[in-house]
Amino acid sequence: MWSGTGPREVRHPVTFNQPFKKPPSVQVCISMWDMDQKTNMRADISAVNITTDGFDILFSTWADTRIARIRASWMAIGEASHDDDWQLD
Repeated sequence: MWSGTGPREVRHPVTFNQPFKKPPSVQVCISMWDMDQKTNMRADISAVNITTDGFDILFSTWADTRIARIRASWMAIGEASHDDDWQLD
């Protein structure tokens, strides 16, 4: 996303280690970004296409924003596949 202008987006699929019983609630946040300081920083990140098996991280920007790198963190909370699947480490 370093070149070009206007609306741009990247999708990254995430697969859960174990499926959930129902689609979980998913929170996504930016944990690192490297953006050009000569343009405005415009960014949006979200979880889309959430299923019991995974989801897509959707990152988008627009106008003249230039992005060299970005890293996302996520957390999914929901019911486990079976009542006995909970493991405390």
